[in-house]
Amino acid sequence: MTNPVPARLETALSGILIRLPEQGGAMPEHRGRKHHQDRVAETLRVEIGAMIEGELSDPRIDFCYVSEVALNPGGKSARVYVALDSTVKDIAKAEAETIAGLEAAKGFIRFALKERMGVRRVPDLTFLADRSGKFQARIEELMGRSKKKAAHRSGVLGKSGDGPKGPVETKPPAEQGVPIS
Repeated sequence: MTNPVPARLETALSGILIRLPEQGGAMPEHRGRKHHQDRVAETLRVEIGAMIEGELSDPRIDFCYVSEVALNPGGKSARVYVALDSTVKDIAKAEAETIAGLEAAKGFIRFALKERMGVRRVPDLTFLADRSGKFQARIEELMGRSKKKAAHRSGVLGKSGDGPKGPVETKPPAEQGVPIS
């Protein structure tokens, strides 16, 4: 049996197929969807922050601000990271009480967000304490300690006669015979 597709049409079809992406390749990036999620997350951050500052009167909620809102890809839930003011004496207790107060006011917050944003559905909110500032301060403290130790060591070696004076030249790991992985 002969090929029912004429040769001229067959070359045209193969030219079209050549320009198509391969099957099983990477899916195209959904830039519009990501931009929309970023806008929604930023709106949630601003609106929840405004509510915390003025509209919520729960005594458990200390002075805090919304540092980040992480929206899940489907948009059905969001994690709201709340950072407390560092002037609070017992920060762990204040974090727990503030999160409990925000969790208690979650229904009101979602209702107010729905009214303000004019959307059908507001994501389920989960409030979490943002401890990134503490971690950053701890890292800076440790870096400062290591710099002081390095300065102390170089000062001690430079003053005593047993160590090298001036800058010490070190070879890169490849020249020292250490394999790079």
